[in-house]
Amino acid sequence: MRKKLMLLITGLMVIFVLAACGSKSQDDVVKELKSKQSDLSSYKVKAKMTLKMGSDSQVYNVEIWHKDPTFYRVNLKNAEKDQSQMILRNNQGVFVLTPALNKSFRFQSDWPQNSSQAYLYESLIKDIVADKEAKFSSTKKHYIFETKTRYQNNSMLPIQEIKLNKSDLSPAVVKVMDPDRNALVTVEFSKVTFKADFDKDDFDMKKNMTRGQLNLPAMAKGGDQSFAVKYPTFELKGTKLIEEKPVTIEDGKRVVLTYDGKKSFTLIQEKVTAKAASTSSTNMEGEIVDLGITIGAISDHSISWSYDGVDYMIASKNLTKEEMIEVAKSVQGEAVK
Repeated sequence: MRKKLMLLITGLMVIFVLAACGSKSQDDVVKELKSKQSDLSSYKVKAKMTLKMGSDSQVYNVEIWHKDPTFYRVNLKNAEKDQSQMILRNNQGVFVLTPALNKSFRFQSDWPQNSSQAYLYESLIKDIVADKEAKFSSTKKHYIFETKTRYQNNSMLPIQEIKLNKSDLSPAVVKVMDPDRNALVTVEFSKVTFKADFDKDDFDMKKNMTRGQLNLPAMAKGGDQSFAVKYPTFELKGTKLIEEKPVTIEDGKRVVLTYDGKKSFTLIQEKVTAKAASTSSTNMEGEIVDLGITIGAISDHSISWSYDGVDYMIASKNLTKEEMIEVAKSVQGEAVK
């Protein structure tokens, strides 16, 4: 009996030792992630992205395709509004496509290398590896990292929590937080396929624009030029609206809002009839910027974007890039002057 008991105790100790050896440290996981990144040839990902905007939330279905070394296709669709936007990177450059408006913009950009991207796996790995002060913990199914971000408006979204599946180190959930640790962006990954196969034209700009237009509901292709004017809710001390001027244009409607003060700026809103199919893209100066609800273009003195069929542009010599981003984001708030 005593011999059996000793064997049982010995067996339990062996199991305990093996279990202890099986728990990975932060360095172990980071090392594996580096290896995973170097072997990352291609993937397809499906996710849900929730954006917290004041008391409201916007939900997007996101589909990400990546083919090594620099081909990307990120399709963002707001299911509630039946509208989509796509970021495409191929040998010709970086494109932002808005099928409902039949618009494509081409950038000379380093995207996605120049900023954090909550829905791109290799960007998450880069953030984890780069942050030497990253916090690490684990649960039964996940490894969890808390890292700094590399956003252009870093002071507004400085922290992110990255949850990885233990089984294959694929992303599970990413939360991007403000300084008070409120999650303003949450990405929940539902399907990750590594070593994915692609067709020859899957990253072709014209093919993707055509596919996007074929998927539009009939009403989204119409020529209705009416829209409700929107006003930024982000407060700039001493800056106020001094003029709202409607401008007649041939194929739509335009409204120009002029704000005066130390932080003066002009906000232009315009809706035109969707133009016939075009084979060329408009070349844009500046960089791609993530405005949460849409993708925009930012330069030193202007920021432009499209949302819900309306084109917007803010021009200013007095706003910093960070201030322009915050004003642009707030234009989608409640319509208050």
